Amino acid sequence: MSHISSPSPSRLSDLTHPIVAGLISVIVNYGGTFILVFQAAKVAGLSPELTASWVWSVSIGVGLTGLFLSWRYREPIITAWSTPAAAFLVTALATTSYAEAVGAYLISAAAFVALGLLGCFDRVIKLIPPGIASGLLAGILLQFGIGAFGGATVDPLLVGLLILAYVLLKRFTARYAVVGILVLGLVFLAMQGRIDLSGLQLKLAAPVFTMPQFSLNALLSVALPLFLITLTGQYMPGMLVLRNDGFKTSASPILTVTGLGSLVMAPFGSHAFNIAAITAAIATGKEAHEDPTKRWVAGIAAGVSYVLVGVFGVTLAAVFMALPATFITTLAGLALLGTIGGSLAGAMADPKSREAALITFLASAANISLLGIGGAFWGLVIGVVASIVLNGRLPRRDCGKLVAVEGAEE
Repeated sequence: MSHISSPSPSRLSDLTHPIVAGLISVIVNYGGTFILVFQAAKVAGLSPELTASWVWSVSIGVGLTGLFLSWRYREPIITAWSTPAAAFLVTALATTSYAEAVGAYLISAAAFVALGLLGCFDRVIKLIPPGIASGLLAGILLQFGIGAFGGATVDPLLVGLLILAYVLLKRFTARYAVVGILVLGLVFLAMQGRIDLSGLQLKLAAPVFTMPQFSLNALLSVALPLFLITLTGQYMPGMLVLRNDGFKTSASPILTVTGLGSLVMAPFGSHAFNIAAITAAIATGKEAHEDPTKRWVAGIAAGVSYVLVGVFGVTLAAVFMALPATFITTLAGLALLGTIGGSLAGAMADPKSREAALITFLASAANISLLGIGGAFWGLVIGVVASIVLNGRLPRRDCGKLVAVEGAEE
């Protein structure tokens, strides 16, 4: 006689653990470096409507691509916005019009689609010396690390509290350090009466279309660095996380789907999204589920969560824009310390390319502006030229060293 059995505890855990893991990865992303998006929006002078559209487009795009990839390949393929690219835009949008930046987003996204369709991810990666790529990223992010401590002159109590809390949380629960200082900082500011949310309303976000403009300056100063930073700073470590946890999905469909998503969402403000790296490890490892075949549910949970947040992007934008500038700067800088440290380690890893990587790092950090072209491009050019002169050619990437360096970044 047949009967319907009630769900067993093991079956419930098949859903509960990966769903929780997916939710945690989303919270860490929003509670950590998403603040950079709002910082870049302020630098660009974007209206609340355009800022909310940016939040909507990147959240919805990340959610839908992650949902599709996780469902299609039955693996926890967590997608995210490009954090190093958002940090780069804080500087780039100060000298590039928003319409030109949108045009650059489209060019960069199209390049990722082409890279995915052609299936030449590994070959392109080998063309970029790892030390040069790491030095470029470290140089771009250096000012954020400095900014984490620079605010102590203006608001020593707040900055000191955040730094101390960050160090303590890194000691005892490193994964949740950024979320911890976000919560602690918000409580501290609320107790001081420095957050005015009296006019806050729960509103649905509305996408705002921006007609893209194309220029040589935006191509070289925004599109090219955006492509390289996202490729080396997100896709490389992101694919490594998947491989280390035993998942075999090729990079080609991931590049194609995320590139197409970025292409569609770019006119609404989305700068770039891609496979997640550090936060993805929350959903791809044993914490999500002992059985790797059950972990893809975490990708579904994360995707749904991103979509829900995107729908209420106006509210999220209003909350972040009500926060003091010192808090935003300090939080962003502390959230990027791990990325800066990993990039510096990668830049200095190979003695043969160390000096060229150091030159790239310093030239990028100097943020040189010549011929109307931004500093990231010149830092890359100077580093590549230095590498060729010092080594006689661009050093070849060794696969074994790549794994070691990228593993250190994670």
